[in-house]
Amino acid sequence: MKMKLVIFLCLVCHGIALASASGTYNVMDFGAKANGVTDDSQAFLAAWKQACNSSGQTKVLVPVGTYFLNPVEFSGPCPGNGEGGDGLEQIQTDPWLGGLYICGPLDLDWRRDLQWPGRSILVAQQLPQTKELQSSAIGIHLISLHFEYTNNTVVKDITSINSKFFHVALMNCNNFQGSGITIKAPDNSPNTDGIHLESNSGVTISSSNIGTGDDCVSIGQGNSFVTVSGINCGPGHGISVGSLGRYNTEKDVKNLIVRDSTFIGTVTGVRIKTWANSPIQTTAQNITFSNLIMKNVGNPIIVDQTYCPYSNCDNSVPSRVQLKDITFKDIRGTVQYKEAITLKCSKGFPCQGLKLENINLQSSGTQSVVSVCLDARAIYSGQINPTPCN
Repeated sequence: MKMKLVIFLCLVCHGIALASASGTYNVMDFGAKANGVTDDSQAFLAAWKQACNSSGQTKVLVPVGTYFLNPVEFSGPCPGNGEGGDGLEQIQTDPWLGGLYICGPLDLDWRRDLQWPGRSILVAQQLPQTKELQSSAIGIHLISLHFEYTNNTVVKDITSINSKFFHVALMNCNNFQGSGITIKAPDNSPNTDGIHLESNSGVTISSSNIGTGDDCVSIGQGNSFVTVSGINCGPGHGISVGSLGRYNTEKDVKNLIVRDSTFIGTVTGVRIKTWANSPIQTTAQNITFSNLIMKNVGNPIIVDQTYCPYSNCDNSVPSRVQLKDITFKDIRGTVQYKEAITLKCSKGFPCQGLKLENINLQSSGTQSVVSVCLDARAIYSGQINPTPCN
């Protein structure tokens, strides 16, 4: 099956390296100017073609600089295998794009002053010919850094600013490690999620600074074995699981951990959100939020199974997303609004195994803070402030 790596660098990019191992083809030797003005697309393509057609281990080297690229596509299979090196690494020709490695410092700047049609800055993908993506409904071509059907991917020390939509999206990927990621967007920019996950397995996001106009990290349907840790989140809408239960093609969510993170001035802290009147029954289970610090956060802890971002939603039928074994523990800090803890479970599929342990949330002002419950029966242990409800 043909494998392809597609890079849509419509704007200026600083210091990117593409590699599949040693044996170097420098884009400067193929005519790249690296002045941020001249279109270097053909130089990138020529270097990739030469490396791809060579036997043995090869590397495409992109020296530090400012490159202006139109959409470029790196296609395989290539006769040689790749290993190690800084940049983008392709090491096998199975149906997944495997061994992708992106190592910064790398700056991706969407530059909102350029009124170009929306295209992704970087797309790494291998699309099965018969599979229709759920993600096709979410403005996929506006995502700045986009991975689909990749296996064993490492991304570290990158910065994304001024995205028109999601900054980073992972869809249908296995074994992804992201660290040292910096994301910046104005707090009034909607749908600029920092990192969005959908239908992935084995994802680790760590040691990153994310400030956006939407979720710092959003974990959508079909994800399993995801760990998010060491995140400084703010501004934004916190770290969310969901929204879930909107489409009839959704899959279960399980084994998620959000830990050791700080939220600064965010609208919400950590939350699970599901739609009422879900078309199918799904499950979200074994989800833990632990060791989190809230600094002047609007609503730090939320379970909302009546989620509706619009003025009119059909809430006549309860959410059919079953929440199981959900734990919030060791969460402390200050709260901007009155409702520090909100637990609204589905009346038709009540939350099972909902636990809160060692929660200490204080008002950042003069008003008292409260807990709000609807169709929720939680298990409490340790210190709980504000006073728990059921």
